[in-house]
Amino acid sequence: MVLNLLELSDNPATKAAIVKDAQALVEAELAGKSGISAGAVKLAYKAVTSFAPGYYEETLNIMVPSMLEQLQPFWTDFRAAGGGTFGEYLAKRQDEVTPAMLLVTDDMANASEKAVVVKAYKTVRGGASKHIEAALPALGGLVEKYAA
Repeated sequence: MVLNLLELSDNPATKAAIVKDAQALVEAELAGKSGISAGAVKLAYKAVTSFAPGYYEETLNIMVPSMLEQLQPFWTDFRAAGGGTFGEYLAKRQDEVTPAMLLVTDDMANASEKAVVVKAYKTVRGGASKHIEAALPALGGLVEKYAA
């Protein structure tokens, strides 16, 4: 039987650990970026974390179940196919996975009542796909860490 990824967020301790690891993943991805588009993403991140203290962590806490739900069909297929890592699998299916992840972030931005957050998100949304695609191997590793 394939694990329902959403069940991972049912356990408060596991969910808290996933949120912490997700935040570390984002920060590691940001640290490894350079160039103009990376500067915009780093500025947006700083705006959200500086001008809305606690909002980022709260948002990740809300987003984790939605992201796990979006990843479930890919996880089910990956487990059935066997071989390789989930990160490799996600990278190979980036044309399907990236829009699923953007659906979650778009929904969160649209629901936000914090103007600074919405403005920051809109600033980087156009280039978000390439940043998500770059993070898919690490995202897959994070999921495997808790689901395997």
